[in-house]
Amino acid sequence: MNIPVWFEIGALVVLVLILVGDLLLAKFRPHIPSTKESTLWVVFYVGLALVFAGLLYFFAGGQYAGEFLTGWALEYSLSIDNLFVFVLIMAQFAVPRRLQQMVLMVGIIIALVLRGVFILLGVAIIENFSPVFYIFGAFLIWTAIKQAMPEGDHDEEVKRENFIVRLLRRRIDISDEYDGNKLRTVVDGKKVWTPMLIVFVAIGVTDLMFAIDSIPAIFSITHNSFLVFTANIFALMGLRQLYFLLGDLLDRLRYLHYGIAVILGFIGIKLVLHAMHVNELPFINNGQHIDWAPDIPIWLSLTVIVVSMAVATIASLVASSRENRAERAAVGE
Repeated sequence: MNIPVWFEIGALVVLVLILVGDLLLAKFRPHIPSTKESTLWVVFYVGLALVFAGLLYFFAGGQYAGEFLTGWALEYSLSIDNLFVFVLIMAQFAVPRRLQQMVLMVGIIIALVLRGVFILLGVAIIENFSPVFYIFGAFLIWTAIKQAMPEGDHDEEVKRENFIVRLLRRRIDISDEYDGNKLRTVVDGKKVWTPMLIVFVAIGVTDLMFAIDSIPAIFSITHNSFLVFTANIFALMGLRQLYFLLGDLLDRLRYLHYGIAVILGFIGIKLVLHAMHVNELPFINNGQHIDWAPDIPIWLSLTVIVVSMAVATIASLVASSRENRAERAAVGE
């Protein structure tokens, strides 16, 4: 079975309308979402992804539904890593909390545009140069090793953003104060940019770096550009609400980067094995496919993703709870 064209068009139209509605809500109703509101929105978007998977199963078959679910779980896991950098950016530029919804929503739109470009490029490269899977796999394994290193990697990402921000400040006039969610304001009778522009640029640079990691990863799950793009949309749509829901909890998820490292390492190995399975490079196995190299099934990929994130999250919360108890005991003494 193939995915019907009418289903693809209809799904994309509905998703774009939801995104536009969410953007308008963030623009015209800037506020700090409550825990209850954030929870309801996250549940809504997760439920929407599951409903979409069910519709895929009904109209296109279990293979496509499984690929979407696994790709969505992968992208959702990797997108949580974005939140750590978003927290650093918000703190660095002192973004008022009630304006953070708008910043995150614009960041999500930038991410979708960038990932759309990367997806189109990725599909074109895969169709014309299958050995690219060797490159994708090696890159993800290298990224996994970096991710597993001692913490501080996010600080390096923010430093790279600072360099771009400094270049921007030298070339345009930027005010010292925010003016609501406006990009332009008037200071002493002169039109200048607000710090909101700097924040958007920093978020955009972050999105670009994460797209470079995540798009090669999802191509290990499916080569279908529609599934790749919709998995990214569903993973990013609830990111704004997840940011406010997790809040201070992000600081307690100290082992999350290990879980993400395991996922990236596993996906990297899967890509290398797939490259070997469809090998066409003349200097490897005389240009023949390597039959013993297995294609890792979708269910195993989904299991590794879910278990890695669950173990990393539980271990983080347990360690944080023990530290809190030890601190309380020390204070009591």
